[in-house]
Amino acid sequence: MNTGIKGTRIRRAAAVTLTTGAVLAAGAFGAAPAGAVTTPTIAAKGGYVMNNSTATTLYKKAADTKLSTGSTTKIMTAKVVLAQPNLNLDAKVTIQMAYSDYIVDNNASSARLIVGDKVTVRQLLYGLMLPSGCDAAYALADKFGTGTTRSARVKSFIGKMNTTAKNLGLTNTHFDSFDGIGNGSNYSTPRDLTKIASSAMKSTTFKTIVKTKSYTAKTITKTGSTRTMAAWTNTNGLLGSYSGTIGVKTGSGPMAKYCLVFAATRNGKTVIGTVLASTSITARESDAKKLMNYAFAK
Repeated sequence: MNTGIKGTRIRRAAAVTLTTGAVLAAGAFGAAPAGAVTTPTIAAKGGYVMNNSTATTLYKKAADTKLSTGSTTKIMTAKVVLAQPNLNLDAKVTIQMAYSDYIVDNNASSARLIVGDKVTVRQLLYGLMLPSGCDAAYALADKFGTGTTRSARVKSFIGKMNTTAKNLGLTNTHFDSFDGIGNGSNYSTPRDLTKIASSAMKSTTFKTIVKTKSYTAKTITKTGSTRTMAAWTNTNGLLGSYSGTIGVKTGSGPMAKYCLVFAATRNGKTVIGTVLASTSITARESDAKKLMNYAFAK
């Protein structure tokens, strides 16, 4: 009888020892605790994500490294336009040959605006943010800069972009163009661009535009007739592939590589962020999705 009891005790002790050893071994091999979220790896040189409501940092990679921004610059272009006093979104702007020549000379992305057409400021903003029209950017800079010559007005507008960045407290951002086709000194950082976008998203007009997948403008021709433009499609592929996406803007270029400023809302939480210098269109979207999944899980 005693022998049986002793044998049972030995077997129980061995079982406890084995279980404890398994737990310790799991810990030794780095098993993640329940509920832990793995920090993602992205292809982009720099990335940043924050909670849009609290400005709490949720992810950062080279967040304060100055990098070329490509057409994500146009977020600031739109912000400066929308901040103009007594802005009339229905005011008409006549498209000049200079805007068309600029597109050709720089092989730039275009809203395909037609010289002589009268286009509203609202339409120009859609042309700026959806197809990333550098012609629309030029028209807006010419319209809202001050000066007696086009070059003076453009210089003035870019000055407003830099003043706005300074007023936002951004010390690692500088613009030397209205569209991201820089002249050697057009840069920002993942953190700064995210803050610019967050500020721009306070405008209901901006929010409406950047979450729009497609837009068709009806412009007025030289003869006064109505022209229905070919539809502008948003270059932000996240709008059709990531649930909750509400913006914001793509960018690319020889120096910028592939950039994306993104924002999404799920279950009442909005996250906003930036990836700069990713390796391809597919990679920048994959980077953004990884970062948003991570941010929403935290």
